[in-house]
Amino acid sequence: MPTPDHPRLTRGQLAARAEVNPETVRYYEQRRLLPDPPRSPGGYRLYTDETVRRLRFIKRAQELGFTLAEIRDLLSLRAGPSHTRADVRRRAQEKIEEIEAKLHDLTRMKQTLEALVRACHGDGPAEECPIVQALDGTAPSPPPSTRLS
Repeated sequence: MPTPDHPRLTRGQLAARAEVNPETVRYYEQRRLLPDPPRSPGGYRLYTDETVRRLRFIKRAQELGFTLAEIRDLLSLRAGPSHTRADVRRRAQEKIEEIEAKLHDLTRMKQTLEALVRACHGDGPAEECPIVQALDGTAPSPPPSTRLS
């Protein structure tokens, strides 16, 4: 029986409160990011406000770049009484390092593309374009800082 402290929500109501698509709820259930909810006598899944919190946690963590596996780990830290803030902080620091590595790679990719665009004057046949040749692997080697890997 629903109580004011533990209202029971349908999947649609849960999705609306958490601002996600109902299919997202189903997906997270399949991925075991959401616990199996109790069911009504009619067989409908019934969720609580804690599930809304958990869904929002998952979405915010995704927005920060955490994978579903990493989110599962964070959720276990959140729920485990033996875990500390240091455990959560360590996971966040690891994510920062991963993001910094991606930024480095993206900067290198951008510099390479900029060099290729500068080398392509926009006239002549496409097959002679330095961009196409670099992608084909037939262009003269660019300087090491802009080399395609």
